[in-house]
Amino acid sequence: MTAAALTLPQPRGACPGLSAPMATGDGLLVRLLPIGTIALDAFATLCAAAQQHGNGIIEVTSRGSIQIRGLSAASAPRFAEAIAALGIAAEDGIPVLTNPLAGLDAKDIIDAGMLAANLRLALARSSLARRLSAKVSVVIDSGGALELDGIAADVRLRAEAVDGVPALCVSVGGDGRNAAHLGCVAGQDGVEVAARLFEVIARQGRHARARDIVAAQGIVAFRSAVENLLLASALPRLRGNEPKEPIGPHPLRDGTSAYGVGLAFGHADAMSLQRLTEAAKAAGASGMRAAPGRALIVIGLAQQSASSVAAAAEALGFIVRADDPRRHVIACAGAPICASADIAARAVAPQIVAAAAPHLDGSYKIHISGCAKGCAHPAPAVLTIVGTSSGCALIANGATRDAPFKIVATNELPATVAEITRGLKREDNHV
Repeated sequence: MTAAALTLPQPRGACPGLSAPMATGDGLLVRLLPIGTIALDAFATLCAAAQQHGNGIIEVTSRGSIQIRGLSAASAPRFAEAIAALGIAAEDGIPVLTNPLAGLDAKDIIDAGMLAANLRLALARSSLARRLSAKVSVVIDSGGALELDGIAADVRLRAEAVDGVPALCVSVGGDGRNAAHLGCVAGQDGVEVAARLFEVIARQGRHARARDIVAAQGIVAFRSAVENLLLASALPRLRGNEPKEPIGPHPLRDGTSAYGVGLAFGHADAMSLQRLTEAAKAAGASGMRAAPGRALIVIGLAQQSASSVAAAAEALGFIVRADDPRRHVIACAGAPICASADIAARAVAPQIVAAAAPHLDGSYKIHISGCAKGCAHPAPAVLTIVGTSSGCALIANGATRDAPFKIVATNELPATVAEITRGLKREDNHV
């Protein structure tokens, strides 16, 4: 990546890659999709670059990307060059997402990292990225413990053992629960299948998405595109268990351990992350991985070292327990960080946690959105709070664009949320 290759800025509604930052309320934003483990020295360099060239705020998104905020037209090219030299992120293009512990998890059925690398190479050699929406993506789920069922994508390839042989179950237009299933294919056909399905989407126009095609036309075009590769009578296995949280310890196939820590409301300052990196290095860790669910996973720990990393992370303000009430409140950046926002969602979030903490048991989530776009959590929540020009709109069991049942002033929000969550708890107790 060179300064000359940088395009500034990117229009709203697109995806802010390293080569095309997006203008926001606090400057330019870039998003990186990490490839595998980031060595600790490289992660420290990333933090230093965010501090030097941006405003020092680093975010991990719900999909496991890393965002750097506060860049300028002058500093963004220098940041891009510094990060490109590290080789830690995928080139801009169609996002290919894999499990956060792909290649390290003893439960992996396939090598999702290798398949993702081969797919990225094939896509880079094709014209598909230029013909598809910037929002189009593919998920490759290795079958490991930290599955990707909660991540929506246009194309999904999920590893399954079919008659004892690794295969890929293929679906389009949704997450692991609602995507349309097409069938299963042999593992070696993953790149070809994904390319064919992207071609179906591209033929519908530059802004087409798989979910919209399925809603309007069904799965006929998608299934026809891959029918000759489908394995006879292969059906996907239903996953009955709740998804495993990235927060906490994870055994790895080489006998070492990993420990996942959460970023409260998805963000942290670069200095705190550098101190976390130093603590990980002192504990003998080898690297860091970003994970869906706004988390980082410290890799390569001895079993007895995980507790020291957890203690250091907790002291720095990171989330180290899955039952931390901050895990159940989702907030976007909000005003003034985001120019579209009407409320300071990120600043309000700790007040909401404090008000609702006695009643946040993980059975539901609260979503605070600075505006109706709902970037941080497009899906419905038990309680969604949306910033508007007239106050905070409260929506029950819905998403940001649904009709509110009440609008309150921002200063009234904590008390109102406390009352609502007390009522939710009473309802649960009477079930």
